[in-house]
Amino acid sequence: MKKTLLATAIAGALGASAAAQAATVYDQDGTRLDIYGRIAMGVAGGGPEYNDDGQAIDNGAEFVDVFSRLGLRLSHTVSSDLTAFGHLEWRFRADESGNRYGNDFDAFSETRQAYLGLRSNSWGTVQAGNFDSFYKDAVTAPFDVYIDQGLEFAGHPKQSRGDSIGYYTPDLGGFQAFLQAKHYSERGEVEGASERDAEIVTQGGVKYEVGGLRLALGYVDDKAVLNTDGSRVSGTGNDEVLYGATAAYAFNDQFSARLGYETRDDNDVYLGGYDTWGLGMTYAVGQWAFNVDVYDISVDTEAEGWADRTAWAAGGYYNISSNFDVFLELYQGDQPDITVSGLDVDTADGDDMYWLTGARYHF
Repeated sequence: MKKTLLATAIAGALGASAAAQAATVYDQDGTRLDIYGRIAMGVAGGGPEYNDDGQAIDNGAEFVDVFSRLGLRLSHTVSSDLTAFGHLEWRFRADESGNRYGNDFDAFSETRQAYLGLRSNSWGTVQAGNFDSFYKDAVTAPFDVYIDQGLEFAGHPKQSRGDSIGYYTPDLGGFQAFLQAKHYSERGEVEGASERDAEIVTQGGVKYEVGGLRLALGYVDDKAVLNTDGSRVSGTGNDEVLYGATAAYAFNDQFSARLGYETRDDNDVYLGGYDTWGLGMTYAVGQWAFNVDVYDISVDTEAEGWADRTAWAAGGYYNISSNFDVFLELYQGDQPDITVSGLDVDTADGDDMYWLTGARYHF
């Protein structure tokens, strides 16, 4: 490929260093084990001023963990055209011991990825387990360039991250198609007692890469994930199909631009309809990298808490060494005003600008 598209290569704002710095701890007779990770800490502030109940919350600065993790990549060469692989990754808290305010947690706070599969240059790749959304990896990846907030399109958990199986075709002259299915189960629930439904939801699409150009188109059956009492889990789908398309182009080894569109219909039960346009760029020079993105979000409902908005994000990153980088990110979600009882005004600004600064060591 002429270029590894800048917006993708610098995805996670130089976070790709984690893969580059992976250490091979075993490589013999076709079996390989790599270990990788990062320790990341910073200070964050700003963001929402009120919670969903209209109560004012403290959004002052705080020392935070910035998605530290530890992972293993495993592979075994079965034949010249077939490789078996596994991937296991945990997330841990690097900013405190867990004993703050009497709260305790295990050393590893989340199993972020755990899957296995088979990869063939002739037949493609199939994998099963807990992994990132194929839709995100294929369609919205050019916009997934921020360490924390700033991605307004569907992200890595979208109808994925567990009980999933997926397939990628081999590279066919720059074209690749993908299909993924996630199973929501009622196994173990008392018959008739749960409002949740056993269901299989899918996502799929196609991407095309040639030279510095990257095009992608996909869909997600965006199921409304329910609690046992029938209420919808916050932030999940609305039982409509989500569609998205992106285009990105690397003009040279320093500058790339991206354009994206995502849409989902409204419905009478969960609302949730919207049309989102995104435009962004990445510029890299020397040890520096910069991201800027702006989004126009139009919603299909007049319910309180929903409103058209224009969001933006920006970030600056500096590689002190191949293992160590520092960063500053800004994000303004432009959330709608909300009614706040007990105040002298009818509404209050829904959010301040969110900021995050810190450092990461990759290994």
